[in-house]
Formats: sequence, structure tokens, C-alpha cells
Amino acid sequence: MAGRLDGKVAVITGAACGIGAGTAKRFIEEGARVVVTDLQDDAGKKVVSELGDNARFVRVDVTQEEDIAAAVDFAVSEFGGLDCMVNNAGIIGAIGPIAETDVKVWDATIAVLLRGVFLGMKHAARVMIPRKSGAIASLASTAGVMGGLGPHAYTAAKHAVVGLTKSAASELAQHGIRVNAVAPGNTVTSMTADAISGDASNFGQATEVIKQGSPLGIAGEPIDIANALLYMCCDESRYTTAHTLVVDAGQTAGGTPAQFHSSEPGIMREAGGRSLS
Repeated sequence: MAGRLDGKVAVITGAACGIGAGTAKRFIEEGARVVVTDLQDDAGKKVVSELGDNARFVRVDVTQEEDIAAAVDFAVSEFGGLDCMVNNAGIIGAIGPIAETDVKVWDATIAVLLRGVFLGMKHAARVMIPRKSGAIASLASTAGVMGGLGPHAYTAAKHAVVGLTKSAASELAQHGIRVNAVAPGNTVTSMTADAISGDASNFGQATEVIKQGSPLGIAGEPIDIANALLYMCCDESRYTTAHTLVVDAGQTAGGTPAQFHSSEPGIMREAGGRSLS
């Protein structure tokens, strides 16, 4: 039976763990060849070793244009093209009251969450335009469709991802390229585990807390977001572009305030990191 991504090549940023790793696995299950990118070398290489011959790892800092360009070029040289670009890499970033937010921490957050998406779109479009086809899917957030669900910089960046998705889609449609976003609600990853419990490995507590706050009574898992990204990148969504698909168990029907505004000012990175470096 043919897979939904048979013959397609994807680049996924931030794919060493969490939603990115889950998406890489799901795409390969559906027949894709995947370039896994991340700053976490060991974790990225481990994911690729588990995924098999159809996966490759490239170290990428999404804030650096040369890294994104190199990953896209690697996909073309290694696998013969690029059909799907998934801009997934992210951090929670700057937290705390807006009156106390350090501008350097704010800028570092925007660099990952917005500049990284822009660069992914730019270099995917560079190779997709001549082919007159392709799908670009970026990670927004429920914090990108309403206020009060995330820290200020995160919320601003994710709203911008939604806007950039619409803007890029309006340009690239003429080239047969679809540009969409997926907006996850609370999802069990090391990042949310760290935010909830202060321990990036405490998935049990994260699952229970997210479940309790879920209108459907279940916790979101990386596979739930991976399935949405799969739809956005396969031919089943050929008539869909400029859309942000919210996957949140109905959370945005009501919404609950985020805890980040009252936290001690600083920055939150993947797996418990707190520094800018």
C-alpha cells in the first residue's frame, strides 16, 4: 500500500525530540525521506539511527541563514529535491512581566521563533519555485491565535507566524506551493514538561496537568501534531493554503491564562536550558 508521502523529501527543523522527532517518524512511516535538523547533535543522530536509511541528520541553528540554506541544499543533493519544509524548531523563550523583559532575551526568542520560520520559508521557496510545487508547514501555537496562552515574546512571534504564513501563501500559490501552519495546544514534550514541573524529563506530571486542562479530557501528544503536519504536507491538502490548523482539544474555545507572565524574568529553552548561549 502506497504511503501518503511516497517519493517526497522533507526537511524538519528542531527534529531531535518532541513534535519534530514525532513528525520525522510519522513522515518516514508514510514513505518520505527526511532531513532531521537540530542544534542537539547527539539527540539528532540518535533519532536518525532509529529512523533508518531514509533519514539524515544535519546540525542547524535556525537563526543562522547559512545553516538553513545548507540543510535545504543537502536535501536536494542527498535525496534529489525538496517537497516539504516543516519549520518546527522552537523555544518558550522570554518569560516574565513585560515591564521587566530584557530586550536581549526578547530578541533571542524572536530570532528562533520568527526569523527561523522566515529563513525556512525563504530557502524552501528558493528550491520549490523552479519545480512549481511544494508544501511549507510551520508551527504556530494556540498562543498565536489568542492572547493569554503564552509568554509575551512567544505570543507575538506565533501571531507573526500566522501572518507570515498567509502572506507567503499569497505569493507562492502562483508557483504551486502551499504554505500552511499548525497551531498546537498544550502537548506533552520535554519543553512543556520543563515549563510545568521544572524537569524536562517529567512527562508523567506534564501529561496529567495537560489532561486536566483539556476540554476533551486527554493530553495532546507529538503524534497528534505530526498527523496534522502530515495532512498539510501530503496531496490530500492540495486545495488548502494560507490556513492555520488549530489542534488543541478545543482549548481556544475558552482559554486559560498562562503562568509565564508572573514568572521570574528570563528565558526558557528546550530541555531546561536557561542561558542565551
